Amino acid sequence: MAALRSGPGATGPRRRGLPAAATLLTVLLTCCVRCSAQTDKPSNIILILADDQDVHLGGMTPMKKTKALIGEAGATFVNAFTVTPLCCPSRSSILTGQYPHNHEVRNNSLSGNCSSIQWQKGPESTAFPVYLNKQKYQTFFAGKYLNQYGKKDEGEVGHVPPGWDQWHALVGNSQYYNYTLSVNGKEEKHADSYEQDYFTDLITNRSLHFLDDRSPQHPFFMMLSPPAPHSPWTAAPQYQKEFSDVKAPRGGSFDKPGKDKHWLLRQPVSPMPKTSLTFLDNAYRKRWQTLLSVDDMVELLVKKLESIKELDNTYIIYTSDNGYHTGQFSLPIDKRQLYEFDIRVPLMVRGPGIKPNQTLQPLVLNIDLAPTILDISGVNLTTLNVDGQSFLSQMAPTLRNGTARPFFLVEYTGEGHEKADPDCPKLGPGLSQCFPDCVCEDAYNNTYACVRTLDKEHDLQYCEFADSESFVEVYNLTSDPHQLENILKSVDPAVLQAMNQRLIKLQSCQGNSCRDVK
Repeated sequence: MAALRSGPGATGPRRRGLPAAATLLTVLLTCCVRCSAQTDKPSNIILILADDQDVHLGGMTPMKKTKALIGEAGATFVNAFTVTPLCCPSRSSILTGQYPHNHEVRNNSLSGNCSSIQWQKGPESTAFPVYLNKQKYQTFFAGKYLNQYGKKDEGEVGHVPPGWDQWHALVGNSQYYNYTLSVNGKEEKHADSYEQDYFTDLITNRSLHFLDDRSPQHPFFMMLSPPAPHSPWTAAPQYQKEFSDVKAPRGGSFDKPGKDKHWLLRQPVSPMPKTSLTFLDNAYRKRWQTLLSVDDMVELLVKKLESIKELDNTYIIYTSDNGYHTGQFSLPIDKRQLYEFDIRVPLMVRGPGIKPNQTLQPLVLNIDLAPTILDISGVNLTTLNVDGQSFLSQMAPTLRNGTARPFFLVEYTGEGHEKADPDCPKLGPGLSQCFPDCVCEDAYNNTYACVRTLDKEHDLQYCEFADSESFVEVYNLTSDPHQLENILKSVDPAVLQAMNQRLIKLQSCQGNSCRDVK
């Protein structure tokens, strides 16, 4: 475990009070959610957000401690999805509770609005930490924030988003060594010493320090965002020999040709060359290795909470920003695609009112995290501009009543380069992520929107691409869970029309209209 380089300062005590007009009934109902049975103090909340961790291809397999300490101690959601399968827009959705078409962060680039001045002046100023701060929560962030955070002309390290009392944010994209942090608005550089700099462990240590220094009279919220299992997949030294015999799973759509799919799925060579197979197997194994340090993080946090007698009054949420693929449809490694492996994410929650060992089927989206966290904190959700909905009722029905949504939207705006990749000059401009073996994972016209329904009667996905072909993909996941067959030409035209109309409504929805699409 890496040692602290410099710890966060303690937040000072704050005065709390109920509004004068609050009735006894309101207080009691609020406390049912916000307070545990042992104390009248509002519940604490911890959100652990992994980076690129799939659930569809076994991404949770190495995390035995996390599954035991969170999943078995609470609820595991088996139908959790991101509304956009890429880091920056997904994290922006988590922070705001909004679809990308409303917060307007489209991809990982500055031109795609990632951590831009427009984002900072708009959606970031009303993200959920702002409301927690108003609820007198002590707030702590450590880890990767947004991919373009801290860059020149976008506020640099001096920009600390509103709502955070303690801020330890990575500048730029995920790294394990040789990175820069913004520590409460001041630059802090790190090198390559495991004991001092390994990023996952540093996040853990500073979170434990925060728990020691917090004011015990007031609730806290912590968001921990480790780099794992994002590239460059640098495991801690003690874990670099683990899983030596593990390879990426070969079933389902692995190394299958992208027949009747968008052109980006038709361009890889299938079967893949040996070089691609070796590359993706190494990536898969290293991803698991990096996750063992996150598993340690969860164990140490739970032990700390227990030692300070806060475990029974703390909600712990574990999830990821998006899924991942390793060889599906002959795409070696990445995310960004509309398929199950990229849009499904792990989601486990433990906390007051949540019975242990629950496996829950209801559909949950990453835009539901913000309203759920604010629901726990006692914020009146009707006052918020969010597209998501609280899922507290799904995991703790004694605390809340709620309804499940029938449909949801997945949307993504592709990224490309204006010039051809010098390593792949034959491919031309407009493409990106062309490795290994010049297989491209993204393009400007990899821009799509999908409507997905998941209920007892239908498990369908309908997607439209914004390209010169106006390409459409349709899947019946009940009969075809690996999305091997595009059924566009054989499906009932009335079904296509209904799905098209729902997609049109969802693409322009805002707030309540995102939850009420029929």
